[in-house]
Amino acid sequence: MLLVFVIAAVLWGIGMLMGAPVRARWTMIGVLWVAVLGAHLALPDDNPLRLATGESPVLWAMIGGAAVLVAAYRAGLNWLRARAQAPDEEVSDALFSETELNRYARHIVLREVGGLGQKKMKDAKVLVVGAGGLGSPALLYLAAAGVGTIGVVDDDVVDNSNLQRQVIHRDDMIGTGKVFSAEMAMKAQNPFVVVKPYNRRLSQEDAAQLVAEYDLVLDGTDNFTTRYLVNQACVAAGVPLISGALSQWEGQLSVFHPESGSPCYQCVFPEAPAAGLAPSCAEAGVIGPLPGVIGTMMAVEAVKVITGAGEALKGEMLIYDALYGESRKITLKRRDDCPVCGGEKGEKPA
Repeated sequence: MLLVFVIAAVLWGIGMLMGAPVRARWTMIGVLWVAVLGAHLALPDDNPLRLATGESPVLWAMIGGAAVLVAAYRAGLNWLRARAQAPDEEVSDALFSETELNRYARHIVLREVGGLGQKKMKDAKVLVVGAGGLGSPALLYLAAAGVGTIGVVDDDVVDNSNLQRQVIHRDDMIGTGKVFSAEMAMKAQNPFVVVKPYNRRLSQEDAAQLVAEYDLVLDGTDNFTTRYLVNQACVAAGVPLISGALSQWEGQLSVFHPESGSPCYQCVFPEAPAAGLAPSCAEAGVIGPLPGVIGTMMAVEAVKVITGAGEALKGEMLIYDALYGESRKITLKRRDDCPVCGGEKGEKPA
């Protein structure tokens, strides 16, 4: 029996040296198998050839049957994959250049994303409020993921003290408006996305109009006034809000979207804390990589909301403790008396 496997290995090696296709090499192995099985069926039991190749044809028949089953399984699996991916490939070929298809290939092969999900990202418009610690990784990963239009709002300029954690900005951009620094980094990372910089602080006058132009908002600001303003504008426009926050070694994030039954930001934080109870990063400090962790999680939630993959953090808050490497989730509920999204029967108050 060992002799047959040696002959099969020699045939395979000769085929490789001659540059024969894999199918041709398997054909030679198949011919060898047929010859051995035929010899077992035709020759008497005491024939030396039968004795040298395993004595019984049953084993060779089992080996051949197993090979046929494996080949049939692989062929069936490839057929099913082709059927499942055909619509996505049609969408991808029609809407993406060859360079884009190659760039987003790892997304397209994901069952939860595929070509249709990548198209949704290309068509999506996402507004990121704040180009600081949380905005930096979120913006970079949204651009890398292929989100078609990304707006970024911030009135600050790059400062030397930002560079410990705000990784989208470079040392040579100190003194430059953060939105323009972020725009340069995002376009350098992915020239296929459209970046809209808004070099100003979000105000009561323009918040509602600006938010209504987008499909999704990420809030990475560090003050409650802006957070409440962003939340109000998102509720009014029916736009999902992904909010992140951090201090020292701890970060948190959640997806707020009352229209899908989850609470809004003000349901969870009805009032801003008293002065000193929630110090800023400048006052309390923050470990450098933490904004990268939370900001990247915000980008993941954005991809999930856009594509419909998995379960977004709606009605839940994820809390991450970097100092001890622990994370936990807590359940969030709507408040009927919320001045932003509450009211009788869950309707927004007038």
